[in-house]
Amino acid sequence: MSEFDLVIRGGVVATGCDTFTAEIGIRNGIITALGSGLTTGAREIDARERLVLPGGVDSHCHIEQRSAMGVMCADDFYSATVSAAFGGTTTVIPFAAQHRGQSLRKVVTEYREAAAPKAIIDYAFHLIVSDPSETALKEELPALIREGYTSFKIYMTYDRLKLDDGQMLELLATARQQGALVMVHAENNDVIKWLAQRLLDRGLTNPIYHTVAHARIAEDEATNRAIKLAQLVDVPLLIVHVSSGEAMDVIRAAQTRGLKIYAETCPQYLFLTSDDADRDGLEGAKYCCSPPPRDAESQHAAWRSLLNGTFQVFSSDHAPYRFDESGKLPKGEKTTFKEMANGVPGIELRLPLLFSEAVVPGRMDLNQFVALTSTNHAKLYGLHPRKGTIAVGADADLAIWDPRLEVTVSSAMLHDNVGYTPYEGRRLTGWPVMVLSRGRIIVEEGMLKAARGSGCFLPCAPPQSAVPLGHKVPELRKLECAKLFLI
Repeated sequence: MSEFDLVIRGGVVATGCDTFTAEIGIRNGIITALGSGLTTGAREIDARERLVLPGGVDSHCHIEQRSAMGVMCADDFYSATVSAAFGGTTTVIPFAAQHRGQSLRKVVTEYREAAAPKAIIDYAFHLIVSDPSETALKEELPALIREGYTSFKIYMTYDRLKLDDGQMLELLATARQQGALVMVHAENNDVIKWLAQRLLDRGLTNPIYHTVAHARIAEDEATNRAIKLAQLVDVPLLIVHVSSGEAMDVIRAAQTRGLKIYAETCPQYLFLTSDDADRDGLEGAKYCCSPPPRDAESQHAAWRSLLNGTFQVFSSDHAPYRFDESGKLPKGEKTTFKEMANGVPGIELRLPLLFSEAVVPGRMDLNQFVALTSTNHAKLYGLHPRKGTIAVGADADLAIWDPRLEVTVSSAMLHDNVGYTPYEGRRLTGWPVMVLSRGRIIVEEGMLKAARGSGCFLPCAPPQSAVPLGHKVPELRKLECAKLFLI
């Protein structure tokens, strides 16, 4: 009997901190050996001239989720996880979304029931909290955090989701007490509404005006306010899908002061601009999300912030809506920018886009690539070291890359259920040609090898620090918190 179920030989292995040549021995879905001269496995994989990387962790994606406006995503747990797997991602963390009047407990139960028979890769859940009732705050949320739902997202915009500052403070305090991580969609709702109404009153309805309404100042102000609220309560905070250069500067300044402020950006802010939303007719709606892609200067700022460590994670924010009346265009040709579904797809292309445009030209090394797309996600959301690295004892979640393979992106080659991609026609270099989840080969030679429902739910531990961001909490802040009975 072989010592290993599977041995991978000859590949260059990269983690978030090291690059080395090694053989990988796998048994019962776990990495049990790293080294040279390993004994024969029941199956052998020749990875010469290939890279062996940890499977990606996408910690911001919307799957089988109904929006506040009642629009269901195009992707369910099957199509989304298949698409993720073909792009080299082996763990996803979507959102169990509470809408006003709903029980958090019921939302989580129903979401797990939706995922279990469909997902082909492993998954954890964030919560979305839009109705912080006394029951939710005092009973449901603390219990769910203890059960492994250790992160939740709150909104500062969208009328049906947004919280006021007092509600945010209550949730930040709960996170501090329970050891959870709060994620924030930071945009000033009143600024957006005020601008949008004036645009509509003037008959300016095309998709480009979505970008105008979601002005940078709305993101900048909300980002600063969210950080100040987190500073008051002395709790870590993660600002999601950051697009504005000014917001990046605010985040960087907070990190420099020693605050535990984490940040995320997404492919749309590196590879799209507001010009894409200014295409003929409603074609620009394919490129609209919130916050929107901005000008070339903000795009440059996003790249700078990704490379200098301001951003700890690079996520897809996959928000899949079809380009028809079921999604982007609820009123067909008469749909205004205010009525279209917000979001762009990207779960399959997240890793290949960044690899091609950052690793191949030498802007980023392999270790930073792995950290931004896998390791830091696993650490922040309490899944490391089971996920996000290649180490003895870790799950054998691996993506074997051909770093020279050239691919021209088309919607026809992708595996989501959206029907278009905002990256149509882009030429990429480097692609994952084999993907393993817990030692199972799930993608090989362009073929899916995994069954529906073969993914597993992952309870999360309290978050770890992905990178050292600062210093010990000053005594003054400790005294301020003591006055609030928070410590």
